[in-house]
Amino acid sequence: MGIPVFVFAGLLVHCVFLASIFDIYFTSPLVHGMTPQQTPLPPPAKRLVLFVADGLRADSLYELDSNGTSRAPFLRSILENTGSWGISHTRVPTESRPGHVALIAGFYEDVSAVAKGWKENPVEFDSIFNESKYTWSWGSPDILPMFAKGASGDHVYTFCYTAESEDFGAQDAAKLDTWVFDHVKSFFNSSRSNQTLYSALNEEKVVLFLHLLGIDTNGHAHRPNSREYKENIRKVDEGVKEIASMLENFYGNDGKTAFILTSDHGMTDWGSHGAGHPSETLTPLIAWGAGVNYPQRVASQFFEDNFLKGIWKYVKMGMLLFAQADIALLMASLIGVPFPLNSVGTLPLEYLNNSAHFKAESMFTNAVQILEQFKVTKHIVKRGKESTILLYGFAFVGLIIAFFLLIQTCPWTYYVYCLLPVPVWYAVVKELHVIQDLAAYLLSLPVGQSMGFLLICVLGIEILVFSFFYRSTLTIGLLVFAGWPVITQLWVQAKTTALIWILLCMLLGIFPLMPVVGREPNIPLVIATGLLTLLISCSSLSSLCKSKNKYMNNEDLKVQFYQMLSIALSTYVVSSTHDSLQNKQGLPVFNQIISWTTLVSSSLLPLLSPTFLFQRLFSILLSLMSTYLLLSTGYEALFPLVLSGLMFVWINMEQEALQQYGLSLKPKLAVFNFSYATDIMQFRQLHLDDVRRSFFFVSFFVMPFSCFSSFDPASVYCFLTVFSPFMMGGLLVLKVVIPFVLVSCAFEAVQVTTQLSSKRYSKCYISALVGISHYVLVMSLTIFMMLMNGLAQLLTTKKLELSRKTKHHST
Repeated sequence: MGIPVFVFAGLLVHCVFLASIFDIYFTSPLVHGMTPQQTPLPPPAKRLVLFVADGLRADSLYELDSNGTSRAPFLRSILENTGSWGISHTRVPTESRPGHVALIAGFYEDVSAVAKGWKENPVEFDSIFNESKYTWSWGSPDILPMFAKGASGDHVYTFCYTAESEDFGAQDAAKLDTWVFDHVKSFFNSSRSNQTLYSALNEEKVVLFLHLLGIDTNGHAHRPNSREYKENIRKVDEGVKEIASMLENFYGNDGKTAFILTSDHGMTDWGSHGAGHPSETLTPLIAWGAGVNYPQRVASQFFEDNFLKGIWKYVKMGMLLFAQADIALLMASLIGVPFPLNSVGTLPLEYLNNSAHFKAESMFTNAVQILEQFKVTKHIVKRGKESTILLYGFAFVGLIIAFFLLIQTCPWTYYVYCLLPVPVWYAVVKELHVIQDLAAYLLSLPVGQSMGFLLICVLGIEILVFSFFYRSTLTIGLLVFAGWPVITQLWVQAKTTALIWILLCMLLGIFPLMPVVGREPNIPLVIATGLLTLLISCSSLSSLCKSKNKYMNNEDLKVQFYQMLSIALSTYVVSSTHDSLQNKQGLPVFNQIISWTTLVSSSLLPLLSPTFLFQRLFSILLSLMSTYLLLSTGYEALFPLVLSGLMFVWINMEQEALQQYGLSLKPKLAVFNFSYATDIMQFRQLHLDDVRRSFFFVSFFVMPFSCFSSFDPASVYCFLTVFSPFMMGGLLVLKVVIPFVLVSCAFEAVQVTTQLSSKRYSKCYISALVGISHYVLVMSLTIFMMLMNGLAQLLTTKKLELSRKTKHHST
């Protein structure tokens, strides 16, 4: 027995050692919550043109041919006469995605990206593109969408060729670069007849990104010393010259354009990259134009690296050495955008042609930006050490409890009852600082305001309690909600939105006054609701088509069309089934098939729609309404429609309320994306408004339960008429749950758009529930809220792809 135990122990130890590598080194180093830092002085350039020649070796660009001429004569003339040149050091792995992240975002490889095969960053990050006013990019579908995905707004545009074009077996991959140059020219020519585009191109803080993949593809296929690789460099040089000339003419030679040409990584002699050989890690950089320094002639320059010595002998001018991540700061400084939040680079002052004051301010901004990351990291580490002490402390308490239960030979249920509060209170104490922050904020207010707030909280909780006994109490609560914009500044800020809020609150307040039992079916009202939903859907579809939203493609429009068709079929089935049952003809088989098909599809169709905020929420509404109509017999059919309308207005109203803290995302709300929001947003501290939002959520959440808690078998006649208690019960429960899902999805939107984590909101609304006196009800509602919160995150953030083919924004 000794040997197997020894072998098992050894195996366990080695598994722990193996897991430690992933725990230590394969955790993302990125932190969030920093404040953007920007140089306060006016920048030298209005626009930046970034050429990235993928896979271009530094020596291949700078060296001369056997006859003493350069294979890139235009770029050679730039570094000799008008611009600055140098060598940037990249880091392993020398792959395309890590290199571009270092260039454009300013930080080196996030090792957790190994799980993505170095193709995509698993954590969202800030970049020069995100901070720009507009960015237009052309090139590979493997690179461009990565930066468009992380952008917080509708201002990063990508134009990609198809993935099939990246063929290593092609005769000449230089056609990939020709595609880019041709499309850039066509794009600027078309802007002369498009006033909106022309105006955008003439804005400040504009970035044009040309990703040139031909050199890398030819290097893999033919090796860097091949004729194809060197000829591709010549074609890139010609293309850069044409683009630079075209842009100078387009902007009237205003002297406000900065140009940068560099590479993401180099390549070995045998056509590979990814490791740390100098031929892979040393990349060229040539900069010229607005704000860029002129070349510095020197008689000699000392290098410890023989590779660098070999490069310098071809140029014999001042060569600048810097890290690849420094380029992002150089670009930010040239056009005056905030430094990328996770940047670790140092601004290369030698490239700047500006005043000493500007350079000093830029360096100070660089230092503050690094300091911001340090502060956030320090806070995270500090909180982790508080957490560790608490963990050991509560674990010790748990052991003492278990010891006393053991010596008293108590049954196992005692262990559950006595030990369960330990992890619960650990979670509470761990987040005690959130409650302390809120308490400190309350104490900082005038006494009258603090007491008034506490009084309103107590009255609000009492209204919730009474609503479970007297449904009409909810009407009183909604009338109070209707007055919210009037007693605040929201009525002045957004009168139209506030007026719609008031009307919908009053309209929703009618439902608690309606009878739950003893009412006759009102099928015409159900049909009218279906037609009203169709009308709203048509209006939405028409506006999307007119707006030509670049994020909406034909597949997305088809999904909404199918949902509209489902609404129409549900309306027809309700009418047809009612008539058939009245005529004693039973439930038509066709109607039954349509009903069950609609029920199944309604849970999948939202996952096929875009994850942009309003588009996804509207898709969820249409899918759930198609099922809800089939389960309705009267006025309750209108309830989800009115409730959703109020939820949409609520999201907008919260954006108005956030403006007093300077955190509003209103201009970008239309393109706010659920799937990216969690990683990129900056979480903030609690405010009194967050308590109000949580109370709104609890009130909206309990309303469906209080209004429609009765079970009428007539509601399921579109699905089945043969008595089946479990099947009927399940369908009736589904009918009650649908409004809960709508409220939960809306609150998920409120959480991400108001920039507060769900954990902090959960503390607020659970605190509100604690005031409700019924223990079982509190426990049930809390569990149900957690389930609905998880379902809401699934419905809002996930998207199913029917086809594996990557989508590109191509011209």
